[in-house]
Amino acid sequence: MSVSAEPVTSCRCFVDGAWRESSAAETRPVYDPAAGAVIARVPMCPGEEIDSAVAAADAAFRTWRRVPAVVRARYLFRYRDLLERHKEEVAQIITREHGKAIGEARGSVQRGLEVVEFACGIPTLLMGETLENIAAGIDSFTIRQPIGVCAGITPYNFPAMVPLWMLPVAIACGNTFVLKPSEKVPQTAIRLVELLADTGLPAGVVNLVHGAAPQVERLIDHPQVKAVSIVGSTTAARAVYARAAAQGKRVQALGGAKNHMVVMPDADLDPVVEAVVASAFGSTGQRCMAGSVAVAVDPIGDDLVRRLCARAAALSIGPGDRDGVEMGPLISAAQRDRVAEYLRIGVEERAALVLDGRRLPARDGFFLGASIFDRVEPGMRIAREEIFGPVLSVIRAGSLDAAIAIVNRSAMGNGASIFTRDAAAVRRFTTDVEAGMIGVNVGVPVPMAFFPFAGWKGSFFGDLHVHGKDGVRFYTEQKVVTSRFS
Repeated sequence: MSVSAEPVTSCRCFVDGAWRESSAAETRPVYDPAAGAVIARVPMCPGEEIDSAVAAADAAFRTWRRVPAVVRARYLFRYRDLLERHKEEVAQIITREHGKAIGEARGSVQRGLEVVEFACGIPTLLMGETLENIAAGIDSFTIRQPIGVCAGITPYNFPAMVPLWMLPVAIACGNTFVLKPSEKVPQTAIRLVELLADTGLPAGVVNLVHGAAPQVERLIDHPQVKAVSIVGSTTAARAVYARAAAQGKRVQALGGAKNHMVVMPDADLDPVVEAVVASAFGSTGQRCMAGSVAVAVDPIGDDLVRRLCARAAALSIGPGDRDGVEMGPLISAAQRDRVAEYLRIGVEERAALVLDGRRLPARDGFFLGASIFDRVEPGMRIAREEIFGPVLSVIRAGSLDAAIAIVNRSAMGNGASIFTRDAAAVRRFTTDVEAGMIGVNVGVPVPMAFFPFAGWKGSFFGDLHVHGKDGVRFYTEQKVVTSRFS
């Protein structure tokens, strides 16, 4: 472990409108992954601090829920302006504590900012339906009301975007919020909450605590927490869903992925190669929408693999804050070693390792080069399990039918893409593939803020997805009123 030459900061909590130092006995290091240096220490908040944050949110809910939606929206308009002015600063924090290339960090902040913009339209989004004279002299209408204290448990791979998937929509709907960011990247969340506090948001509406699994369990089990949103591995998402749902809480739990990209023989390979490499190796493969399996439909496989290897081998790899860098480090030494272990597993499974990222010249930080396996079989571990790193598996398929069967064999169903000029193939693919987000000549089919992030199968546990109208429905209860006046 390296030690930063700069002072190591202590990560604070935000409870009831005030910043506080935690009394935690245990802290964990936060790294600059490009240097392998410790830049901060994050507390594992004791149970009473978690309880204090929930109590503050619960007290604030009683008044915040009665603030008119148009007034709540004005706080978000101010927040949107502050994020716009400080988005470069936020992007730099992301790059420093996560390691991703600065261009990718900027893009992720922009995607989060777009959810804030969506939430600014909450007066319209909360509108119900009305029908007069459902019977003689009787009218009926629906209204949407907030549900209470909501908890957000966010991952390390998108330190700004994922909290902004949840928090703006939740508070716009009239709820209050407790955010528990990943202990690996807490500084981005701290800056997001600082900017939100600068809007004048009432105390207790948003609270920030730190920790790991025990703190998550404390939040889930707290009787005043009514809804839980989490993004994490499939194992973590399934566990949170089961634990919270068993207590009658509302849950949206986004899990892992094994996204497939089907390349048809008629595809134009120049843009396809750029899209596949960007999807597989962008954010160093540490994203749930990474395309980690390319399915090459005969006879395009040999040409596709040759071009993919040439492009991936030419990727500029280094610290994310340097100009021209296309791929940064992994989040930690442990994650780097975990991904490298999958390279050993793939070779053991007799896949052809045609590009070996372990051959990257030694350097400081948690770096691993891009890797590509060819002639992977669908039953291999490297084809089935989420690696969450810069590893692409290429499977050969004899037809579109065979390719769709390979995609649908996966236990996860976040996203899938097809590259083709054939409209009939596109229609067949979009109809029959078992995944929630489909790309047509698009490598990363992430929806905009006004559509839901709609994972299927082992990639999502719950009924209502994050952002879009699903997000509004998740953070509200619907009430139907039937009235008659003589």
